[in-house]
Amino acid sequence: MIKKIITHPGGAHKDEFLACCVLLASDSVSILRQEATDEELNDPLVVVVDVGHRHEPHLNNFDHHQFPRDAEPTCSLSLVLTKSGIYEDARSFCPWLEVAEWFDCRGPNDTAEWLGLDREVVGKLNSPIDITILQGFAKQTEHNPGEPIWEVMRMMGKELVGYITGLRGRINEVSKIEEIWNLNHGDDVFKVIFVPRTDPSIEEVSGVLGWRVKELGLEDEVKAIVYPDGRGQGYGMKRFNDREEIDFSRIEKESDVRFAHARGFIAKVEPVGIDRLKELIIKSIMDEK
Repeated sequence: MIKKIITHPGGAHKDEFLACCVLLASDSVSILRQEATDEELNDPLVVVVDVGHRHEPHLNNFDHHQFPRDAEPTCSLSLVLTKSGIYEDARSFCPWLEVAEWFDCRGPNDTAEWLGLDREVVGKLNSPIDITILQGFAKQTEHNPGEPIWEVMRMMGKELVGYITGLRGRINEVSKIEEIWNLNHGDDVFKVIFVPRTDPSIEEVSGVLGWRVKELGLEDEVKAIVYPDGRGQGYGMKRFNDREEIDFSRIEKESDVRFAHARGFIAKVEPVGIDRLKELIIKSIMDEK
């Protein structure tokens, strides 16, 4: 348990705002927007975020401004996520995190160049949601439980942490039962990732498989994913990363295919054996022109 969170006064930024959100996910404490005293910096029950010029996780001090100018872009949110043990997964599952790190450490011009965008385009990506909430956070020197901004922050923190840890948990479940099939179509050899039906079932398993393929480093080899259909007893089939070599509309007339999208990217089949699933996938491969 911690007693309070301290972050800097003045203008608010996405990194310390989200860092505080993550902290509120597990501790219902007040946020004070002020400079930290030496006593507070030395008290591990006081979390100091983005201020104080000290990065000392054992004392719950998370500032990055003293890091070298050419250091890898790292913000206070990065440091809090690292202490929470979920930074690597956050970087994998939240593409916006690296952009937030760049913005906070290198500014909009360098970030736009890094992204390969014009500076004006970056400004056009700002949302009134971001602006309104950050301004609301900046206008008060203290945020307490029960107040609108604090409650929104706690909700955001719980959602973010829950998303990261929940996705990691489902990926780990999939990794224990997955099968990687090597299939042949002519001279072409490709992979399919398959997850059998379990009881209880893995939540949103089709969405998990994309992340699992990336984690395995098989993005260039996997052409399709096969998983338990959430709406029936059969299986769903999807082409991975919209690989155009697969067209499931080619199997729409098969007796055990319940549905095949006209655009060919997904199909639903009856409860059939693995050999039949493999056969249906091979029949869905487009012949080379």
